[in-house]
Amino acid sequence: MTNKKVNNHLMIDGCDTIELVRKYGTPLYVISQKKIEYKCKEIRNEFLAKYDNTKALYASKAFLTMSMCKIIEKEGLGLDVVSGGELYTALRADFPREKILFHGNNKSYEELYMAIENKIGRIVVDNLYELELIEKISNKLDEKINILYRVTPGINSDTHKYIITGQKDSKFGIPLEKSVLFHAVEKAIESKRVKLKGFHFHLGSQLFDNSYYIKATDIVINLMRELKERLGYVTKELNTGGGYGISHIKDDNKVSLKYFIKPLMERINQKINEYNLSMPQVMIEPGRWIIAEAGITLYTIGNIKKISGVRTYIAVDGGMTDNLRSSLYGAKYNGDIANKIDDKKVNLVTVAGKCCESGDILIEDLMVPNINPGDILAIYNTGAYNFSMANNYNRNLRPSVVLVKNGKAQIMVERQTYEDLLIGEKLPGIVNCKECSPSKIKGVL
Repeated sequence: MTNKKVNNHLMIDGCDTIELVRKYGTPLYVISQKKIEYKCKEIRNEFLAKYDNTKALYASKAFLTMSMCKIIEKEGLGLDVVSGGELYTALRADFPREKILFHGNNKSYEELYMAIENKIGRIVVDNLYELELIEKISNKLDEKINILYRVTPGINSDTHKYIITGQKDSKFGIPLEKSVLFHAVEKAIESKRVKLKGFHFHLGSQLFDNSYYIKATDIVINLMRELKERLGYVTKELNTGGGYGISHIKDDNKVSLKYFIKPLMERINQKINEYNLSMPQVMIEPGRWIIAEAGITLYTIGNIKKISGVRTYIAVDGGMTDNLRSSLYGAKYNGDIANKIDDKKVNLVTVAGKCCESGDILIEDLMVPNINPGDILAIYNTGAYNFSMANNYNRNLRPSVVLVKNGKAQIMVERQTYEDLLIGEKLPGIVNCKECSPSKIKGVL
């Protein structure tokens, strides 16, 4: 689904972006429901319908609201959460508990208690300390919980070092050292409170080479073979994670879901037959791949600073508070002037955010038409991790989120107010303030 142009304005899912700005202000996250549905349909067609005994879960860390939970539920996918907050959001949205899977490398006692008490479908256990917590809580609640072990297959994938997760020295998962892993499996088999269903691995984010998944699959299925031979343990589930790359700029590769899924499933079938193993249920966990291209962010351009012979900065009313990825990972994005979408692009600019950091740059070297303060900049493919990572640095407000479909727009998340910034703050007596009641401020949002 492409964003269309009407009357020199950028359109998204039948909605005029300039009208959205007039109604909801900027910065503004806009999410296309049809794009999410299109991606989920591709998962059903290329994975769930093609291969028996498979399951797909949405990796909610990419973008999660209660509305998103309901969309994912309607599309028939499960939900992968990584914190108590994400779990609580899913529970409040009444997402089917048996379809929730809980990740994380250092889950707290309270988070695990919530998961077990609410009888969620799976907990992906990251370490033996966590297993002890789960057994302690399960004993207290008289519950039994299904688990997977997260393992690190030792694959160094080609992506930014901050988003590689499957390498040998990863902070995630149980290393594939037999003395460690076999001991962990034995403990789970002996436990009266957990049922070990199988294994999970995740290699990183924004991967464009399917060979990494093949290499990791070979390693983990060989582990399954050894566990069956030595301990008689039969693996019922194999979760291969997500991380499929999406295009942010023109130079990025454009790869289909089939590019990852077809060779992965062929290799799993080959190795399972070669080792005479039982076919496990195979799971995938796309997150960014589902939501990234469904989102754009709209900004109002303010100051335009021309430095002769060097560059031209255009400053917008957002920045690293609503898109941290550019500063954190050096992530690349593309964009257009939404109210001059058909105008000829004649100027090269750098898009700067408003935060007090020199590194608050959203896009370097963007071609734009002749522009003025008040024009609207649209940055594409911001559905993943931008809202999730939004913050209040410099006490800037987090933007609102609007869901659009077939020309209709509705608020998913309200824009923060200045009063929201002070929720939870107190004025302790030890500050010796003469007047500790809040003042009335004129002209605030």
